[in-house]
This record gives sequence, C-alpha cells and structure tokens, in this order.
Amino acid sequence: MPPRTPEAGAGPAWTAPAGRPPLSSRLMRATWRGLPAKRHEAGWEPGLEVPAADGSPLVTDHYFPRAEGDFPTLLIRSPYGRGLPWSPQYGLLFAEQGFHVVLQSCRGTGGSGGAFDLWRNEAADGQATVSWLRGRPWFNGALGTVGPSYLGYVQWALALDPPPELKAMVVQVGLHDPHALFHADGALRLENALAVGVGMTYQHRGMGPFLKATLRLRRRLRTVTTAGPPRGVYASALGGELPWLEDAMTHPDAKDAYWHGASLAEPAERLRVPTALITGWHDVLADQTFEQYDRLRRAGGETTLLVGPWTHTSALQQGWPEVFTESLAWLRAHLHADPSGLRTTPVRVHVGGENTWRDLDDWPPSPAATPWYPTADGHLTRQAATDPVPLTTFRYDPADPTPSVGGPLLSRGAGPRDQSALEARADVLTFTGPPLTAPVDVLGPVTARLSISTDTGHADVFARLCDVDAAGRSVNVCDGLGRVRTTGDAPSRLTVPMSATAHRFAAGHRIRWQISGGAHPRYARNPGTGDPPADATTLTPVRVTLHADSVLTLPHGTPRT
Repeated sequence: MPPRTPEAGAGPAWTAPAGRPPLSSRLMRATWRGLPAKRHEAGWEPGLEVPAADGSPLVTDHYFPRAEGDFPTLLIRSPYGRGLPWSPQYGLLFAEQGFHVVLQSCRGTGGSGGAFDLWRNEAADGQATVSWLRGRPWFNGALGTVGPSYLGYVQWALALDPPPELKAMVVQVGLHDPHALFHADGALRLENALAVGVGMTYQHRGMGPFLKATLRLRRRLRTVTTAGPPRGVYASALGGELPWLEDAMTHPDAKDAYWHGASLAEPAERLRVPTALITGWHDVLADQTFEQYDRLRRAGGETTLLVGPWTHTSALQQGWPEVFTESLAWLRAHLHADPSGLRTTPVRVHVGGENTWRDLDDWPPSPAATPWYPTADGHLTRQAATDPVPLTTFRYDPADPTPSVGGPLLSRGAGPRDQSALEARADVLTFTGPPLTAPVDVLGPVTARLSISTDTGHADVFARLCDVDAAGRSVNVCDGLGRVRTTGDAPSRLTVPMSATAHRFAAGHRIRWQISGGAHPRYARNPGTGDPPADATTLTPVRVTLHADSVLTLPHGTPRT
C-alpha cells in the first residue's frame, strides 16, 4: 500500500486506494513513443460522485501518483466519457508526472445525472466541483485544468469566475464559441454539426457505440446532406433526433437570444490565470484559438501558443508527443514551480512547405502584407487592376454542389489534399502566380477582399490559398467562406477571412488562389434563394461574377536564410 499523502486542511488524512488504472489504459499507454519519462506509478479511484450545482451526481474518476508527496490537482471535465482515450491520455499520463487528476463526466453523459446541454451548465458545475475538491484531504490548493475541444470550453466556463486555487490552464484545440463551431457568416457548417452530433451523443457510451455511429454517418453522409433540408434528414444518420443539435443548426444569427451566454470570449479579456493555447493549422477551432491568444495578449495575460501541422483529431494522435510535452511543461511550471521545460519564446509554429518549427515573439509576427490580384486569363499578379470591370463568371448549382476537399474538418480527409480533381470542375476558378524565383514565406492571417455580383442576389464564395509544386500538383494551405447578398447589377464587396497559416512557398512553386461557390458538405449548400440552409426546399442555380478589383492579401513572413 502506498504511503499516505499529507492532508491539505481539516479532515482525516487520506490513504490511497490500491486500485491500478484500467488495463485498457495501461495497454494504450504502452503504445506511445516520444513522451517524457514517467516519474511515478499511477493509482486509480473510480466512480466517485460529485454533487453538481443542482445536486445531480457527476461521476468522477481520480488518478493519483503512488508516491509520498504533496501534489497539485488537474481538473478535466468531459462530455465524451472517462474511458479510452481520456483515461490513458489524461488520467494515467499526468498522474505519472506528479498530479492528482480528476476526470469527470459532464452532466447527462458517462453516467452522470441531469441532462446534457451544449453550454448552459458548465460554469456552475465546474464551480461545484472545485467546492468538492476543497474537502478532499489530498487537495493541496493548487489547481490546473487541461483538455481539448469541449474540454477547453469547460475551462473557459470555469474562468468566467476563476476560483483562487486555479493557477494554470492548457486549452488544446479548444472551443470557446459554440455558435462559430456551427455557423460561418450565416452558412451552416454542416459536416461539423453532424460530427459533433455523433461525438456528443455516442462517445461517452464507449468506443463500440461511438465507432458504430461514426461508420453509419460516414456511409450515409452524402445521402443525408443532399436529400433535402439538413433539419429534416439528419436523424437517419445519427440514429435519432437530437433537439439540442437541431436548435444549434437552425439559429444562424449569433445575436439570436438562443446563443445568449454561449460565447466565452469574455474571460480571456480579463483573465490572469496563465494559459497555454495549442492548435493545428487544419483544426476546425484554430480561429477560435487565435482569437483567444490575441485577447490574452492584449489584456496582458501570461500565455503561449503552439500551432502544429495538425487537424482537430491528429493533434491528439500524431501530434500527441508535442502536445503532451508542451502541456506538461506549462503545468509543471505553474503548479510545481519548475519552469525548466518552458521555451524562451511565447509562440512556436510549424512552417508548412519547409517542414520545420519556428519560434516567434508574437502572433502574427508582422502586420505587413502583400496584395495579389486575379487576371482574366487565370493569372495571379502583383499588378492591381485599373478598372473594376467583370473579370470572369462561373455557375454554382446547389443540386450539384462544389465538393469540399481537405482543410479543417472533423471527419476523414481533413488537412492538406490534392486539389487537382476539384480544380478541374467548371464551377471552380483558379488564379495562379508565376514560378517563384526565391522562397516566399507567408506567416499570419490570410484575407480575400472580393467584388462579386450574382444573378439571384444570394450566393456563397469559398476562397482558398493553394501551393502548386513544380509538377503542377496543387495542395490547399488555408481557406474561408463568406456569404454574398447583392441587389441589382451592382457588385457586392465582402471580406473573407481565410484563417491563418505559416507556410513557405518554395522556389519553383506557384501561389494559387482558388474561388468557388461552396465546399459541400463542409458547408451546407447555399440554396440560391435566401432561405436558411437548414430549411431550404427549393434550389436555384446562381451565376457568380468576380470583378477585377478583388484582391488576395498574404501576410509577410521573415525569410530564413
């Protein structure tokens, strides 16, 4: 039996139970390579019940170092269950490094009482859990939080009114604004919505039900995303109706009362808890991470940013050695008073095209940018047009929507992908620069300022930056979508944020600007009628005209010699 851990306050001393972490967790733990060496054996105390804000039991597992000493605590609250992969990745690994780990199922999931809600209960339930921690004899008053995706959202919820014990946060590929997860400028992020529905509904039930539901969605994705309005047909792919998902899909306006209180951007503007942020260039939540980094920096908060060559899921798979090492260093620095693992600069980004890491003093590193202009013959040039005349036209047909290929997705096929088949379609425009005589580094947010006219008054415009190699292979770098609303023949001018990147276009490569009317099913197809995408029953083709005063703006990077 391990020694007794010193108590933190009143009450009897705590004697660690004899339980070992689950065999499945230990087996998965053995498959990881490139992680810091463990410092302790880990113990496990499963099935604790923590009273939520309304008294509902929140089922909680406690992992701990089987060693003498006074150890800080990590709070991890999840709607995805407490089994694989969360048990080994967070419970076991961090306990081995000298932390008590409290891994809790959010209400309505994983056996916890109450009903799950997409956001409304997390702040109160997090505070209730901290109150419970104060009564544990092993809790020494030093608390940190860590976790990805929705596990980031619950961290921001706790930070609305941070308890005095909260000393550090690590938000990995994290969420703070549910509306932005589901909608972009009025366009429904359809594939995201369906994937979130599967994850929230099935993952906490275990790997078997989750994998079965994921495969069912994969088989039926094309059918349910083209058969009719998403609200009317999604249930067959998800195994039933989900009222919370339907509500999220059918409220596209962020100012709608439905979304009141959903965004947790506010804590970052006044937060004094040291916060590490981690994302990937093809993470569906990358823009939310960049927003929070900017807020924390402007507010004078202590923060770091790590951006890898990852998608939302691969950050916790192929990227896990870097993500875990970064997270551990931050938590050890602020909870163990051991800053030896911290890097010397606040920002580290992976630079695509040269496949290296670069340390920076800030993000974005420079406000300078270079404009590139489209020409009627499909070129991309540094010479601005002298007359904003119509340049070229394409026809978008929602009955045969332009497909999505690669990019920030929650499903298979995310990340960099060959664009050749997509760019051969008649409804996709490409504008390509000359072969580069020297490398060009693009570091920062990419923006398209578009001048567009349509024949129906309603369209989407999808803009994408691509890297074309010497053999002519085009690969996506970053992208974004904007909604066009025009009246009469006058063009509409809109700015499309295309996320951000750190990418080197090598000598001999070419810069390409890709423009189309959508990326389906990543975004629900624009029906061309002005009707909400989730409810539209009539589909009207639209002719989209691009005008010559459109411009692609690429932020300067600092060339590496």
